[in-house]
Amino acid sequence: MTQTEAELEQKLIDGLTGLGYEPVTLRNAEDLKANLKAQLEKHNHIKLSDTEFRSILNHLDKGNVFDRAKRLRDKMELSRDDGTTFYLEFLNTEHWCQNQYQVTNQVTQQGNYKNRYDVTLLINGLPLVQIELKRRGLELKEAFNQINRYQRHSYGADNALFQYVQIFVISNGVNTRYYANNRKQEFKQTFYWADQDNTLITQLEDFADSFLEKCHVSKMICKYIVLHESDKVLMVLRPYQYYAVEAIIERVKDTDKNGYIWHTTGSGKTLTSFKAAQILTQLPKVHKVLFVVDRADLDYQTSREFNYFSPDCVDTTDSTKQLVNQMAGDNPLIVTTIQKLNRAIKSQRHEFAMESLKDKRIVFIFDECHRSQFGETHKNIVKFFTKAQMFGFTGTPIFADNAASNQHGKRTTKDLFQECLHKYVITNAIADENVLKFSVEYWGKIKRKDGTLITEPKLDREFFENRDRISLIVDWIIANHNRKTHGRKFSAMLCASSVDTIITYYDTFKNKQKQGLHDLRVITIFTPGYNEEDQDANGLIGEPDFNISTDVSSRSHSRDKLNEFIADYNQMYQTQHSAKDSQAFYAYYKDIAKRMKDRDRENFQDQERADILLVVNMFLTGFDVKKLNTLYVDKNLKYHGLIQAYSRTNRILGELKSQGNIVFFRNFKDNTDQAVTLFSDTNANEEIFIEPYEYYTEKFNEGVQELRAIATIPNDVNKLISEDEQVEFVKAFRNLIRLQNVSKSFTEFSFSDLNLDEQTFEDYKSKYLDIYDRTRSKPDEEKESLVEEVDFELELIQRDEINVAYILKLVAKLQRVRQADVTSEEYQSQKAFILELIGKEAQLRSKRDLLEKFIEERLPTLEPQEKVETVFQDFWTQERVEAIQQLCIEESLKVEVVNQMIADYKFSGKEPLRETVLSACNEKPKLLDRKKIFARVVSKLLDIINKFDDALGELGEEE
Repeated sequence: MTQTEAELEQKLIDGLTGLGYEPVTLRNAEDLKANLKAQLEKHNHIKLSDTEFRSILNHLDKGNVFDRAKRLRDKMELSRDDGTTFYLEFLNTEHWCQNQYQVTNQVTQQGNYKNRYDVTLLINGLPLVQIELKRRGLELKEAFNQINRYQRHSYGADNALFQYVQIFVISNGVNTRYYANNRKQEFKQTFYWADQDNTLITQLEDFADSFLEKCHVSKMICKYIVLHESDKVLMVLRPYQYYAVEAIIERVKDTDKNGYIWHTTGSGKTLTSFKAAQILTQLPKVHKVLFVVDRADLDYQTSREFNYFSPDCVDTTDSTKQLVNQMAGDNPLIVTTIQKLNRAIKSQRHEFAMESLKDKRIVFIFDECHRSQFGETHKNIVKFFTKAQMFGFTGTPIFADNAASNQHGKRTTKDLFQECLHKYVITNAIADENVLKFSVEYWGKIKRKDGTLITEPKLDREFFENRDRISLIVDWIIANHNRKTHGRKFSAMLCASSVDTIITYYDTFKNKQKQGLHDLRVITIFTPGYNEEDQDANGLIGEPDFNISTDVSSRSHSRDKLNEFIADYNQMYQTQHSAKDSQAFYAYYKDIAKRMKDRDRENFQDQERADILLVVNMFLTGFDVKKLNTLYVDKNLKYHGLIQAYSRTNRILGELKSQGNIVFFRNFKDNTDQAVTLFSDTNANEEIFIEPYEYYTEKFNEGVQELRAIATIPNDVNKLISEDEQVEFVKAFRNLIRLQNVSKSFTEFSFSDLNLDEQTFEDYKSKYLDIYDRTRSKPDEEKESLVEEVDFELELIQRDEINVAYILKLVAKLQRVRQADVTSEEYQSQKAFILELIGKEAQLRSKRDLLEKFIEERLPTLEPQEKVETVFQDFWTQERVEAIQQLCIEESLKVEVVNQMIADYKFSGKEPLRETVLSACNEKPKLLDRKKIFARVVSKLLDIINKFDDALGELGEEE
């Protein structure tokens, strides 16, 4: 018999009690507050009056989750009844084991709805860890979705003490994951715990013993949660990040030896190194910590995060004197570039100022330590600092096989940093679902009839830079780019072998755009006159060079071309960049980096996007963008250069991004195999690359059989009455849309390979969306729904091109049909097609009633001279005004404030603050009603925005 959820819960509580947690029965918010008072008294060795405790509750009930996380870590200046001041501690972060630990279950909170939580871990009376369980056999995602529902419905009730939760744990007994309290993250940002050798600990009992042990979970909360100031969210370290930081700290405490961390690209090395630097500055024996990055990697966000932690620790100027002043000053943490550090320790001008630091204990942390300059920097540091201790982070270490020679000889990562302190390779990251697999396609010169590739002249520049060849490649990209990037929801990069080749590519794209062959937004950056032929020959990625000569006599063809391309960029994005000198060129580089990265942000405006970035070497290492999923390669890549470049595409993001796409326009499969062998093992190919096209079509066809067993034809879905049957159908069809999502990225995709034609697939999809709509349209029901817990993954079936503007073009054609002398049957047939299409597209369903109203009621009354677009916009505006007025009547709100809240949301993408919503009320709501009113108004506002403003497309005059 399957273990019930209640049995799983009791077993966990018994295990936690055995670990030293005190079991306590707390049934509601009042019990929770009474227990908090008792625990704070115990922890602080103090007796609190009721007045004093009310003051504490008021202090705690402020701000959002991020604000509360800060308050948790600070002491409260409590004014006591006798006039004295007491500094009250909520959490002992320095001696994290010295806190009070309790476990409770089934606490009930009444918010918008009544919710009951499974298992709660209390530290000093505050709920800091929340565990949500599902019985064995159920999807873990259902527990994740349930927590999201609790956050919306009840965590904000009764002093919002549950907004102090720092870590969530979800488990079905067999699989267990944890994650930080961050409402913005998705299921793919939840993590398994593991041991030091990266062996996953998934069983709930084992997870409890290792992760929920009192001292360990306290340590994770006190030391290994990062309060990310830029985004105002909590982030918790993953197991390999934890072990890496612990290894560095232990190394510094116990030895003077160096070391390096080998964590694969995309695994969050910067966060790991940030946390290591943060903790090392607190060690008394460490004089200073220098975090050293390449100039190309010191972006705005990294600078901002470090400056939040240690004010003014990041120097973004080019002044070496500024770094020297920082070194001589009191700041325990300095963030600088490798270029400036070299100048500071080599220059005789700064020798006197730096002299006092020679014999100090200084720890150097190098980000991306595989870069070639580290050989010289290492030599300079060892020569100058007698007690320097160095740690490097890399995703692709330099071994004897992939070391390039320079004036220092062949230097491996081990030569420079001695011992690998922790290893987490790409196969580990893919197995843990921390990065995606790759899909690699090779499109060489010619394919034989049997499908094999004809051998190319691998280093023949004349062959590869041939304009006709490049023109054919650009044609291929134009034809396939939308398929690869899911209709441009993601960006792509193209890397080529030389500046001349990049110029040819850009010109080719530009000419074909002028011919009306595409409307892709193509941008580029390169260092003019930079001879990169040698870098291409060895297959490794050269370092970015920002030095631009100001000597007019040295102007070159590539310099003129760069100016021309920057002018195109300025026109496209309304900017004013140039390449007049190194500083201006670097500003252009920064703007491109920010534009690509900002696409990851919630409020990014689509007109600011770039579709394809053309480069030679820039951005191929250390550049993390989640909304980049495709790399077109037309250059020689080998070893760490290849893995670094590939890894630009495989950051995790939602369900739509199922793999990183690599399209190689050279037949370098051997290079890929060699690189995989070097950085994982000889049998890793099947773990790193997705399966061939045939695998996914076969799996799809198997899934069709399973779907037909539940509902033979789409209309049979109507007969699925019970929730269990509906869930079974939803999961079966969701499996098909996942498989289709991967299959469609292959160039050879065709519905004819599937045992389900496109029309029937769309009909099933319509039924799938019907179930989704039904479960989301009952906001007042408190009964939990099995179907509501299932993630429908709508992003997999939304098509941005099917928007209101697209529907209006069809309506305009329908109007022309109506005015022409055609049969009523043809008109009705075309109208039925449009209405059916509206029902099938997820993003149009909220607008379906309005679009149908326009087609059924307003379209038949159109005069011949009236334009559909103009009449529709008037209709849409009037309906929008009426919807806002209806909201204001229902909730007694001021129209002008509501309109301003909608305008602010459309600009910033941020929901209105509670104070703003309450200020819109004609009468000030009662204190107890405010939270419910706030939640209800925001929900209705977002419904209006979704209905009237999202997925419209470009509305203009029809042709």
